[in-house]
Amino acid sequence: MTADQTRLEHFVAAWKESVDDVVGLLRSLDEDDWRRPTDLPGWDVHAVACHLAHLEAELAGEPQPVVDVPELDHVTSPMGRYTEQGPLSRREHRPAAVIDELERAAARRHAQLVADPPRDGDAAPPITPGGIGWTWQTLLSNRALDVWMHGQDIRRATGRPGDLDGLGAAHTMQVFAMSFPYSVGKRVAPPAGTTVALEVSGAQPVHLVVRVREDGRAVPLTTRPDEPVDVTLRMGPEAFIVLGGGRREPGQVPVDLDGDPVLGRRILAAMAVTP
Repeated sequence: MTADQTRLEHFVAAWKESVDDVVGLLRSLDEDDWRRPTDLPGWDVHAVACHLAHLEAELAGEPQPVVDVPELDHVTSPMGRYTEQGPLSRREHRPAAVIDELERAAARRHAQLVADPPRDGDAAPPITPGGIGWTWQTLLSNRALDVWMHGQDIRRATGRPGDLDGLGAAHTMQVFAMSFPYSVGKRVAPPAGTTVALEVSGAQPVHLVVRVREDGRAVPLTTRPDEPVDVTLRMGPEAFIVLGGGRREPGQVPVDLDGDPVLGRRILAAMAVTP
């Protein structure tokens, strides 16, 4: 098996484990839980579940209804108009029907991926969300992250924390950690020589120190420097994914900040990886 195949197979495993967790979580909710607002503007738990059912059904090859998306404050891009199709077309569906659709579509898609596993991460999948030009690498990585993140959206909304130690959590934490140097170097753009440490506790810990080079790029250091860093950010896993997922503003999550407070706040505000 090639490195490409192994990586893609891992993405599929993380996605499937996360789908199974979300299905079990949804089945545990009561009727009031389905109406609870999430951190996603305009979406309650029902809308998040409908979004997941929509994408998994479309990727499994099931025809999807096309509905007119009205002008909504939280829809600000063509991709946003596409993702709104799932909640709008299913807004009258009972929770049990939404769960069954999600479970059925994911099982069908998993069977397809097992029967004919992708072998080239740079190749184009036959179906992508909204026809976007993603490779297999991007599609499978994004689906593992998206499903797990939405599971966490539902858990926060309903007061049911959990699933922080599985494959989906590890994958998402890794994606966000890999994006941290870009957030520091390109989005914040502090002076050359600036050194920033990120410490995330929990079952999937992150220990990362980056330094800004003369060309403006922030690169990870293999060992923590002897001299003091300019700022150290310490947080738990939930704060990390909330910031990385752009779910809340930095002032709304618990973070310990040592060092330059202005620089630290600028970095926290630039950490969002997903819209």
